[in-house]
Amino acid sequence: MTVATPEGTVISPGRVNLLGEHVDYNDGVVLPAAIDRSVKIIFKKNDSRLVSLKAVDLQDQCVIHLSHLEKKTSQEGKPLPDWALYPAGVMWSLQRHGLDLIGFDAQFSSNIPIGAGLSSSAAIEVGFAVVCMSLCGWQLERLELAKLCQQAEREYVGVNCGLMDQFACACGVEDHVVMFDTRSLASQTLPLPPATTLVIADSSLRRSLLTSAYNDRRRDCESVVAYFNQLDPSIRSLRDLGEERLLAHEHALPPAAFRHARHVVEEISRVNQAIDLLKEKDARGFGRLMFSSHDSLRDLFEVSRPELDILVDIAAGFDGCLGSRLTGAGFGGSTVSLVLDEKSDAFIHQLRDLYQKQTGLQAVVFSTRASRGAHLNPD
Repeated sequence: MTVATPEGTVISPGRVNLLGEHVDYNDGVVLPAAIDRSVKIIFKKNDSRLVSLKAVDLQDQCVIHLSHLEKKTSQEGKPLPDWALYPAGVMWSLQRHGLDLIGFDAQFSSNIPIGAGLSSSAAIEVGFAVVCMSLCGWQLERLELAKLCQQAEREYVGVNCGLMDQFACACGVEDHVVMFDTRSLASQTLPLPPATTLVIADSSLRRSLLTSAYNDRRRDCESVVAYFNQLDPSIRSLRDLGEERLLAHEHALPPAAFRHARHVVEEISRVNQAIDLLKEKDARGFGRLMFSSHDSLRDLFEVSRPELDILVDIAAGFDGCLGSRLTGAGFGGSTVSLVLDEKSDAFIHQLRDLYQKQTGLQAVVFSTRASRGAHLNPD
């Protein structure tokens, strides 16, 4: 299936989180940016109740009936392939919200590495939400759109994700990070430090949230909140805990749950510091917090891998790299580094070469810029 004479094209970016890892489902504040790697969706309405989808990169396709989305099956009655759950879930979520969908043909491709911690799934979700709204003439606030896409991933796909990924993909702003408060849902754009470049290194280690320990970490955080809530009902999330109070109860908590909660509490504090540093255009101070965040993700939250640590260690030894850390859920995926503009090319070459020498793996290393959120692309 190829979409002939398409009616529209949607560009939906991936995202990188600069600071605030694993705090989005703990009511924390995060600092993501949309990136210039994206999902491209070409679409055309077909005047039916059928949606024909083609995943160009996977060379796979399926047809879904809009009246049978809850069954998670194709028109032929077969279970939907994993990749199709994301657009189907978005359509299911939009229908529940009251959008009267119409049939369409769509094909999509992506240059976001899958499983690299750059939110390829959220980019697909948000992109297809924009497609559906365009076809149906609907207008939604971007925050509401992100929440409906999150609902699709949580209730339809089955991944208990936070809201950050969908929000960043929907609300990105060129050359800015987007400060997003996951409790109040307030947001603010902050310019990236001047004369710096973001460099992403895909470690080539693949992980899936569905098969990783993501849900285990989340349960640990919830169990610590439940413990403190019994002592003080005003504590509703780890955001309500200070480090001193958490440390005072270390003896009463399972060791792993304590370590994981400590990372979150300290990471929330790091983000608050980082916001001030971004406002002051203090790139070096911000970079130091990135290194500190990685140490915590490695030692306390325990979601790093030796290969990710090697990438960060190489970055730390490079003159001109201000900060580096794993980004995304961990267990593989990518690192993000903040590098001086004039040193970025040399940094990319050195990081790629030394990583291969030390691990035997080929990292995909590239510079990126903060980009706008998902949008209809004018032809």
